[in-house]
Amino acid sequence: MTADPQRWLWAVGALVLWLALIAVIVWRERRARAQARARSDALAGAGEGRPVLIAFASQTGFAEELAWMTARALSDGGVGARVLSFADLDAQALKAADRALLVVSTTGEGDPPDSAARFVRKIMGETADLSGLRFGLLALGDRSYDQFCGFGHAVDGWLRRSGAEPLFDTVEVDNGETGAIRHWQHQLNQITGSVTAPDWTPPAYDPWRLVERTLVNPGSPGGEAYHLAFECVGTTPDWSAGDIAEVGLPEQDGITPGSREYSIASLPSDGRVEFLIRLMRHPDGAPGLASGWLTQDLAVGGEIGMRLRANRSFHGTADETPMILIGNGTGIAGLRAHLKARTAAGGAWLLFGERTQAHDAFFDAELHEWLASGVLQRLDRSFSRDAGDGRYVQALVAAAAEDLREWVERGAAIYVCGSLEGMSQGVHAALENALGADTVLTMLEDGLYRRDVY
Repeated sequence: MTADPQRWLWAVGALVLWLALIAVIVWRERRARAQARARSDALAGAGEGRPVLIAFASQTGFAEELAWMTARALSDGGVGARVLSFADLDAQALKAADRALLVVSTTGEGDPPDSAARFVRKIMGETADLSGLRFGLLALGDRSYDQFCGFGHAVDGWLRRSGAEPLFDTVEVDNGETGAIRHWQHQLNQITGSVTAPDWTPPAYDPWRLVERTLVNPGSPGGEAYHLAFECVGTTPDWSAGDIAEVGLPEQDGITPGSREYSIASLPSDGRVEFLIRLMRHPDGAPGLASGWLTQDLAVGGEIGMRLRANRSFHGTADETPMILIGNGTGIAGLRAHLKARTAAGGAWLLFGERTQAHDAFFDAELHEWLASGVLQRLDRSFSRDAGDGRYVQALVAAAAEDLREWVERGAAIYVCGSLEGMSQGVHAALENALGADTVLTMLEDGLYRRDVY
């Protein structure tokens, strides 16, 4: 039986399209890395002798930000610096350095950032000979987790077992605590020989005005969720889908920086920053400090201090690349920004879980508009409290395993946003079952599987 020529043409066309999508992704990643290398090379030539290697493992962008600030501090003190992501770090780069400073984030209970997955698997799985290396380590974490700074300590232990010697004790930072970061600066001063250096005070927070606040799920069994919109009092800054807003918390003498971050649900073209925030309550019923203030106490028209921070690890792919978006609860905020940024060229598929369809179908009208336009090619939702459903979003992933494999074979990228506990682990396990653990790990290492979980 002869093959249908038209089917052959369709197959060849699909293969060419897939190769083109992969080429675009690789080009974008190489361009970003080339820009970072150029910036790093400029700092490396700032001083005499061998530059200090600065490596960062970042999930939300904060570790990367501190790494570049570290490099600038060394450069200002006459010491050259070379900056690398853990995604580009290997044992040879460490062996070639006589001094290294590592800025390492921990996610959840001791887990590495996604960008460090290749380093953990290929480099930390074995002991290297790093006997000529001296290192300092800045470990970022959240003390509410049992494995506080767990990945930072794992890196520290691996370096010591490999023969590297510490320049000073590991500096632990709990939720960006400024005292610990100033201690890190003090250690940098010892390297540069500087007697005084300006503190890394938190970046200035711009004033933003609350212009809209809407309760979007009245009667929900999961607690109130609010859609909030803020307009910048001055010039509206630029940002990308996937970026994060840092909101300063109130004190008696004004607005001061806090440890509160929210996924941005809008784009600069909207002219305002939008969020979906759930009112959190303590066991005694008292509202959470940040969510209570933003959803209850702050008056419409009132101002807050806020800055927008790049979160490159959750930035979008080329528009032609299909996107599989997975999330739950208020995590749909970060996914909404990605949908806003897309056209129908590559298409998107959203898998979303919440409690009840009657109350918690967030952004329902928009989702159906995107379905009609082709931006959203498929929408799967589960509602765990509804009779006849009772599923979480990971069950949607498991049920759609065959279709997920087909999308991934076409070059699709997977983005997950929402709860760290429960949802992200469940989705990860479901993806491994559907795609294979090796495929998921490869996608993670290649930047085709990205997570913004909290």
